[in-house]
Amino acid sequence: MMFNSNHVDIDILSTRAYNLRWATLPKGVIPLTAADPDFPVAPPIQKALKEYIDGGYLSYGPAEGLPQFKDAVARDYKIKNKVAYDSNCILPVDSAAFGIYLCCKALLKPGDEVIIFDPVDFLFKYSAEKVSAKTIAYQTPQKNDAFDFNELSSLINSKTKMICLCNPLNPTGKVFTREELLTLAEVVAKHKDIIVLSDEIWSDIIFNPNTFNAFANIGHVFDQTITVTGYSKSYGLAGLRIGSVLCPNEMIYNQVFESSLHQSTVHGTNVLGQIAATAALNDAQHWLSSFVAHLHKMRDLAVQKLNEMPGVSCKHPEGCYVLFPDITQTAYTATELHENLLEKARVAVVPGLPKWFGSAAEGNIRLSFATSEELLTEALDRIHNFLESHK
Repeated sequence: MMFNSNHVDIDILSTRAYNLRWATLPKGVIPLTAADPDFPVAPPIQKALKEYIDGGYLSYGPAEGLPQFKDAVARDYKIKNKVAYDSNCILPVDSAAFGIYLCCKALLKPGDEVIIFDPVDFLFKYSAEKVSAKTIAYQTPQKNDAFDFNELSSLINSKTKMICLCNPLNPTGKVFTREELLTLAEVVAKHKDIIVLSDEIWSDIIFNPNTFNAFANIGHVFDQTITVTGYSKSYGLAGLRIGSVLCPNEMIYNQVFESSLHQSTVHGTNVLGQIAATAALNDAQHWLSSFVAHLHKMRDLAVQKLNEMPGVSCKHPEGCYVLFPDITQTAYTATELHENLLEKARVAVVPGLPKWFGSAAEGNIRLSFATSEELLTEALDRIHNFLESHK
């Protein structure tokens, strides 16, 4: 088994895993924080990187990205999602996060309005506001219930230029059904000047019986859809900063490419990230299937344990490897629980604060379960023991 505690090297993680994880926390604290795996990357990725470095040259890559990477992305989306992207309209970027910002920079003007789901990861709001657009919150159901996109349509006006979709939805783990996406597509099709920016970085992390549907393959809105994805969640490549922007046509691609500054070498996407992601897409699919099977088991374990804790209620996420339990029946706010768990239980979690996930996140905490069963069990037992002794 490649996902047990023997495959988690805490000594190495403690020197390399930043962003609220092992390298930034006191020794003995278990981080269930940033959505980043505790496991080494797949052997085919390690092999590809080693072979490239052994070649001895780390030269400039092409401004528009390595052809083999762009081809691998297009092939992967066609096989998994039945979407035929032209590889010439795929731009490598140094993370999905930057891809989101880049699309906002390329397509929005000051005063434009952007509809953003609430709760959702903060990057949509951050990126839109960085280019002086106005964000409009669409309050979404908290319990994986069906979404009412007719309500969303009431938020659209002449200033609306973008709708930001995160599917699966971080932090709740909601996976949108095809029927829900069709309804959204019908709304979008009535407004030809609106772009849907679809963040699909979690699209590989889907738990049966749920299925993922790429928005570009829904209805007749391909030309109004830009897909952003990355390879950190599925393959553990966060440190290589690699993602991609999949554009529907040459016109939009050119706008995004011009905004990227890649052509001037002021900015660019590192070659090693593209080499690693190409190997991941071409040669690490068996590893990925095993990883998702492990995550499914960890999800079920964690949800069961959380629901046994006093004052905690947790739904099964349909995708992603994060949980978003409701803690409103405990004696703590999200910030208080985060602080107490860190100090007294030696477990780090992410509080559901508006700055991270929007106003609807209050009363929740987020936990990542992309670790071994042994570490996850220990962390959840620590949380349980703390809550039992502090009712």
